[in-house]
Amino acid sequence: MGKKKHHSITPLSQLLRVPAGPVSLARYDSKATPGYPGKGRDDADKFTTAILPELSDLQERLYASSQTDPANAPRILIVLQGMDTSGKGGVIRHSIGLVDPQGVQIKAFKVPTAEERAHDYLWRIRNALPAPGKIGIFDRSHYEDVLVVRVDGLFPESVWSKRYGEINDFEAELVASGTRLIKCMLNVSYEEQRERLLARLDDPTKHWKFSASDLDSRAKWPDYMEAYEAALTLCNTEVAPWHIIPADHKWYRNWAVTELLREVLEGLDLQWPVADYDVAEQRRRLAALD
Repeated sequence: MGKKKHHSITPLSQLLRVPAGPVSLARYDSKATPGYPGKGRDDADKFTTAILPELSDLQERLYASSQTDPANAPRILIVLQGMDTSGKGGVIRHSIGLVDPQGVQIKAFKVPTAEERAHDYLWRIRNALPAPGKIGIFDRSHYEDVLVVRVDGLFPESVWSKRYGEINDFEAELVASGTRLIKCMLNVSYEEQRERLLARLDDPTKHWKFSASDLDSRAKWPDYMEAYEAALTLCNTEVAPWHIIPADHKWYRNWAVTELLREVLEGLDLQWPVADYDVAEQRRRLAALD
């Protein structure tokens, strides 16, 4: 497929990909808009909507591949991580909401249940992986087990420090089995988070979105930034790289994740399945029934 005007000259996946080596989030501008082809918020809907026809076509090809050759059909998994108010839910509504819901599997990971705690921490992750031909979205993920677990001291360092390597092995296994990973760290600033939390408190229709635990996490912001930097550094592999999405501008965040998904779908280079029946014969049968 040829490049469209709404695409970046340099693939967005390259612009947002975290380079190898130690990560310092202080060096990443949460208000930046790398690769955005427009002027700003006023034309964001136009550029996001412009992706829709191609995105729908590519997703349908992905789904069709699972109907004709499920054993070899690829899958896509989008991992969304970020502090409270960074926009994981917003991305799911405004970016993933653009594609056919029949081809999407969404899983939001909460505090582990008693059953989940009885198993290895990756058990519940494996159970939620997308089926062939599907786009899976994780709202939080296995990375909680090196983020909140680390910050809140739920396990000793001797336990969680081993998980970086285990996660790398797990993700390499996923990719080798046909899953394309899109790992997104939604990078919201401390100042912007304050404004979003205040907006929830000021609007009675958004009180349900506020939780006192949001402030508990905010009070540990430096510790969370350190934990995120470790995850972004130690689990940024060639087969499963991280992308840091500037998230202070919601319109950019949503466009960026949509474009990353489009790029991955395009890169699969899926063709429409060839009919396993005689098309001409079926036309004759149809005509005979009229």
